[in-house]
Amino acid sequence: MRQLSVLYRGVFRKVCSLPFRKDTCHPLSKRLTASLARMGNFFSNSTDLPQSEAVKMVEDTVSQNCVVIYSKTTCPYCKMAKDAFNSINVSYKSIELDEIDEGRQLHEALHQLTGARTVPRVFVNGACIGGGTETRKLNQEGKLLQLVQQCNITANGS
Repeated sequence: MRQLSVLYRGVFRKVCSLPFRKDTCHPLSKRLTASLARMGNFFSNSTDLPQSEAVKMVEDTVSQNCVVIYSKTTCPYCKMAKDAFNSINVSYKSIELDEIDEGRQLHEALHQLTGARTVPRVFVNGACIGGGTETRKLNQEGKLLQLVQQCNITANGS
C-alpha cells in the first residue's frame, strides 16, 4: 500500500494542501488507495510468480474443471457470467483475481492465452467462451447448457 501512496503523492498533495506524510494524508487519498489496491491487486506483497508458472496454473485449473470463471469481485460483467450459470443450475469454479496474491500475474497469463485483457474470462470444457456478455448471450440462445453437457459427456466417456 505504501508503494501506491508514494505513486500518487503528487495528486494527494494537491488534495491535502499539506506536506505529504502518511499520518497527514487526506481521507480521500486513503479511500482511493484502498479502492485501487482492491480493484486491481496492483501491488502484491507476494513474490512475483514467473509468467510461465502463471500460464501453467491457468491451464491446469481450466483442464481440471468443466467451468472456470476468472473474475473480480466488484465487476458487474463477472456477476453477469456467474448469473448465467446459476440460472441453469451449473456449478463453476470462480477465481477472484482481486482477492489472491497471484491475481495480477494470472490476469496477464489470461491475456497471453486468450488475447483479452478484460474480466471475466469464462472457460467451458477447456475453451474460453469469452466474457460476461458472450456467456449471457449463449445462455439466452440455449447453447450454454449444451456446452456444459458436452463437458460432462467428455468426462464420462474418457
